[in-house]
Amino acid sequence: MIVDANIKRARLGRLLSAMDAERLDAVALVPGANFYFLTGAHFHLMERPTVHVVTRSGAQYAVIPALEKARWAALSPDVETIYWQDADGYAAAFAKLAQCLPPGRLGVEGQRMRTFEYLALVQALAGTALVDAHAAISAMRLCKDVVELDAMSRAIAISETALARTLARTRAGMSEAAIRQMLVADMLEEGADGVAFEPIVLAGGASADPHGSPSPDRLLQRGEPLLIDYGAAWGGYNADITRTVFCETVSAEHRALYEAVLAGNAVGRVIAAPGVTLDAVDIAVGNAMRAAGFADLILHKTGHGLGLDVHEAPQVMIGNMQRLAPGMVITIEPGLYRDGEIGVRIEDDVVVTDTGARSLTSYPRELTLIG
Repeated sequence: MIVDANIKRARLGRLLSAMDAERLDAVALVPGANFYFLTGAHFHLMERPTVHVVTRSGAQYAVIPALEKARWAALSPDVETIYWQDADGYAAAFAKLAQCLPPGRLGVEGQRMRTFEYLALVQALAGTALVDAHAAISAMRLCKDVVELDAMSRAIAISETALARTLARTRAGMSEAAIRQMLVADMLEEGADGVAFEPIVLAGGASADPHGSPSPDRLLQRGEPLLIDYGAAWGGYNADITRTVFCETVSAEHRALYEAVLAGNAVGRVIAAPGVTLDAVDIAVGNAMRAAGFADLILHKTGHGLGLDVHEAPQVMIGNMQRLAPGMVITIEPGLYRDGEIGVRIEDDVVVTDTGARSLTSYPRELTLIG
């Protein structure tokens, strides 16, 4: 995905501000969401170390395997790059990088960087303190820009069209695995680059496991819930949507449980606004379901951040006093689960605006019968 120079500069500015706040003299990124956010380069973590370094002055350096030279040069012309060959090894490249960097504090991605990359930096940067700055670095991605929102909207539109196609063909007697396979095929046919994660498709009592795995042996039966948690990936960004439907008919008890989750979802989408804490959102959503008499069936937090990673900051949970800000994208996904009988989850992707929040997802939330 092409990002223009102005947006690239704005993204770099966010990182530099975070570095100032944390008193970091430089940061080192490895392939992943932060690396892609700044450079537009999508490399896999592999046996060849690949590191992008940004100093507090805004200077950028990289250690890149020579076999990636053409792709990297096309994306990052303003980065001073040190290439290395397999036959030579990477130690000399890191030693050369060390000559370019200021002494002091080097922030690394503690949840992403592997030991051998960390040790390569330690050995080359004598006298430099390596510190875990994962949260500070990732904070530059908290508020989405227009390019990100466009990509996420595209991923969501693909996802929702695909789900409508899949559910229109879903019938009693079909296995969870078969429905999942159909959904993945529909997303790809609608233009997805891939799936955001392996879809969760659970029927009947299996739906009570929030992160269960689809089975070729479990068949959807009349009157059962069918929970589908899924999303397409497009342009590096992800959708994350959950809908729970019922096969042909639904009992009064299950309808009441569904309506309680729906009420929680509605509260979350209304209360989310600039200045509101994530703690307050989670409490309000949970209270809506507690008021319906289902307090004992709440198993998880209300949601999480969404973007280049399916699960990223901020976390929508009790105790998180961080305040929402315009551009943040979060999921609102309340759920109720009765072990061995039923699970209901309704998940939407919501962007915080200047005055409130707007749901990027629009797939119907009302109780739906299929088959």
